[in-house]
Amino acid sequence: MFSDKNILVTGGAGFVGANLVKRLAELGANVRATLHKKKAVIKDDRIEYVQCDLQKPEDCAKVCHEMDYVFLCAANTSGAAVMEKTPLVHLTPNLIMNALMLEAAYAAGVKKVLFISTNTVYPVTDYPVKEGDVTNEFFEKYFIVAWMKRFSELMCEMYATRIKTPMQTVIIRPANIYGPLDDFEWGTSHVLPALIRRVVERHDPISVWGDGRDIKDFIYIDDVVEGLLLAMEKINGFDVINIASGNQYVLSDLLEQMLRLDGYDNANIVYDASKPTMIPKRLIDPSKANVLLGFKAKTPIEEGLKKTIDWYRSAL
Repeated sequence: MFSDKNILVTGGAGFVGANLVKRLAELGANVRATLHKKKAVIKDDRIEYVQCDLQKPEDCAKVCHEMDYVFLCAANTSGAAVMEKTPLVHLTPNLIMNALMLEAAYAAGVKKVLFISTNTVYPVTDYPVKEGDVTNEFFEKYFIVAWMKRFSELMCEMYATRIKTPMQTVIIRPANIYGPLDDFEWGTSHVLPALIRRVVERHDPISVWGDGRDIKDFIYIDDVVEGLLLAMEKINGFDVINIASGNQYVLSDLLEQMLRLDGYDNANIVYDASKPTMIPKRLIDPSKANVLLGFKAKTPIEEGLKKTIDWYRSAL
């Protein structure tokens, strides 16, 4: 499907975007990727990088010109600390960018747009959430970012189902993604890269925010990219799909695995319940992706952690 097609990936220097453009280039696509503040991390002559600001309508129109498919991966993102202190930081920039990109894609006659949303749009549950479980009730600390993503989802649905000449849109709600090219900066990283950095750098003690009993569904980046490509290929019209491993992992157990994989013996681990953390339990049901896309996450957690640790060590 993607060979010789004109495909735009916004956020081409971000974690998901960079891994996606690399794979699309390997598949023979004509890839265009947007850059904003970060430099390109995938150096490949087959990728056309465009420096732009997606909060400007003219830049959105420029990058959508003559594109067949668009993956909306650009986002203003951060970790728990930033969301705790400055929750509004994600609201306006992301809403403007998502609205302008959908408008520009529609005006350019793009065949299909895929939007990467978030599992924070789901309510707090003890069971694996399915796509229809959205109630517009969110974990309190996620309230602003969840509403931003949720409204962006509704905009996608409007373009696909509420106008006379629709544009196909696909919404992906991924589990917690990890892997090479992730953000390892202290101020903006998520939990796994932050822990991997502490392990590789041999922090003593290793400080963990919260009590370590958080339960999450983590999925390796290569599996996510595969899910995105399958969704773009197989979903027509409009739909929402979870891309997840379907597994549940306790954070303290994953830290123990990291220590073992990297040979950090007798590490002193200190759990700090005073630090900001997010939803304590998030399980995700990937059965819809299994049925509609034939998707199943393939990377075992130990293999994924080892690859991520090795990549981070090599990038130092």
